[in-house]
Amino acid sequence: MAEKSVGPGTSAEDRLIARLFAPIATHPGALGLKDDAALLAAPPGDELVFTKDMLVAGIHFFADDPAESIARKAMRVNLSDLAAKGARPLGVMLAFAIPPGMDASALEAFARGIGGDAALYDAPLLGGDTVRTPGPFTVSITAIGAVPAGTMVRRASAKAGQAIVVSGTIGDGALGLALRLAPDRPGFAALDAEEACFLKDRYLHPRPRLPLIRALREHASAAMDVSDGLVGDLAKLLSASGIGGEIDIARVPVSPAARRAVDAEPALLEVALTGGDDYEILAVVPHHELGRFNTLATMAGIGVAVIGHTHEGEGLTVRDGNGAPVSFARDSFSHF
Repeated sequence: MAEKSVGPGTSAEDRLIARLFAPIATHPGALGLKDDAALLAAPPGDELVFTKDMLVAGIHFFADDPAESIARKAMRVNLSDLAAKGARPLGVMLAFAIPPGMDASALEAFARGIGGDAALYDAPLLGGDTVRTPGPFTVSITAIGAVPAGTMVRRASAKAGQAIVVSGTIGDGALGLALRLAPDRPGFAALDAEEACFLKDRYLHPRPRLPLIRALREHASAAMDVSDGLVGDLAKLLSASGIGGEIDIARVPVSPAARRAVDAEPALLEVALTGGDDYEILAVVPHHELGRFNTLATMAGIGVAVIGHTHEGEGLTVRDGNGAPVSFARDSFSHF
């Protein structure tokens, strides 16, 4: 995303960048978007953390979602990955493909969303690229973060005999998507307007848990964000760490809106636990570290809950309120 020059003979891409994105790329390392690269110094004593997610219309968001919301979701799913690693943001690189029919007002709204979240989360725009496409609107962001050397929280470092912890509430995003797709389901008919709006917003606007990075770095043995469903993502973490675990459904925190929907239609419980789009933090924490972890989370204004434990062996067991094992038709959302 380089503004080569602005004047007679410049390309439409250059004019777009100069008009919409150069004004929000105020970090010195962005070089005013006048170069083909950004320049960023690693903070002394830190290591860099990189993550990239791509979002495609019709797969990760609805084509008719507000362009500003699409931008914010693209920013936040990447910042959520940094949060899970205990990394503070340093900046983002943005690339997007513009489909036919995406007009100037939508592009302005998209830039406004990128700029708004760049300021909100202190994750400045550093550069990127933009192209035209005959296909769906596609957004790709590379997020760059930093951690003190040796402190990044990995997915594959959980130990047996530790607590399994999640932040926030689980299932809101998946239920928000299901509500968009099938609003007449019995569980959604039981919701009032405010509850329905809450679930839809949780799908459209994730909340990256960056305030938890200190608690994770200092007290978690492993962590990841929940993007593809609690059950499936926890199974991935356990497998990567070479251990097993179990969780109790009754201990999984859910919002009042999600609880009302599931109570009215119990089949929605599987959607909530396996459907994805939570972008909450899933962590494994030694039991003797839980007190301090909880204190730091409380100080950060984010609720956390212990939902189970790890053990020697392999696989994940999910138990209902009576302690009986529960199985699901699928474990997690798939992008393929």
